[in-house]
Amino acid sequence: MKILITGHMGFVGKYFMRKYVGHNITGIDIKEGNDCRDFFKTNTDRFDLIIHLAAIVGGRQTIEGNPLSVATDLAIDSDMIQWALRTKPGRVVYFSSSAAYPIKLQTGGLQRIYLDESMINLNDLEMPDLTYGWAKLTGEYCLQFLESEGIKVNVFRPFSGYGTDQDLDYPFPSYIHRAKNLMSPFDIWGDGTQVRDFIHMQDIIDAVDEAIKQDIRGAVNLGSGVATTFNHLQEIVCGIQGYSPEVNHIVDAPKGVMYRVCKPTKMLSFYKPKINIYDGIAR
Repeated sequence: MKILITGHMGFVGKYFMRKYVGHNITGIDIKEGNDCRDFFKTNTDRFDLIIHLAAIVGGRQTIEGNPLSVATDLAIDSDMIQWALRTKPGRVVYFSSSAAYPIKLQTGGLQRIYLDESMINLNDLEMPDLTYGWAKLTGEYCLQFLESEGIKVNVFRPFSGYGTDQDLDYPFPSYIHRAKNLMSPFDIWGDGTQVRDFIHMQDIIDAVDEAIKQDIRGAVNLGSGVATTFNHLQEIVCGIQGYSPEVNHIVDAPKGVMYRVCKPTKMLSFYKPKINIYDGIAR
């Protein structure tokens, strides 16, 4: 296949580069001095597959502390969609996010809702998670019209993906780093009762590939469906490393929503994750 991967030097992009080695891949990444928005303005090539990953994320601190930088994603997605409309690629894979789900469904406490794909209604949008959630929700909204032009579109909503080489701005690799260095006290943002749904990046990539092969349409959650608190994540990580540190909860640090777990029924209809959280941490 002739494949375009935007953001190919990033955490997710590197996994896709390995997955599709041997294909005719064009990678565009700002890390190499190539802005995909410039590419979209001038390029006229037709690709069989577009994997659109280019975005500003930067972890929870960026999402909450510099929301306007994340809003740049609106421009990136808009330029990609206009380019795709002109060049008519065979398929567009769009990485949305679990942040696109309404935050009113993620408050935790007695309200422990497993997020189902149907809980986002593109004809009746509800408040997502800050500007990052709005950018992804807007991308999904616009892509439905690209699909109406006859271009195949796959939308994926990954939950908390983790794996090798992930930036320390994210909780999972930072916990691994603290445990490997036997840090004590062990810092946890918030009170640690926030819940996330962790899935290994290799399972995300393999699920996307299988969805493409089977031509699965409509938005798809990518997650384990397993609820894990940050406190429990610390216990697992330190248990595997074999030490028991003092825990320091930084209660005024950015902590995000309280309960974000997916209902993975649709994904499980065509792909079952192979790496559980214990094996993933050990890796």
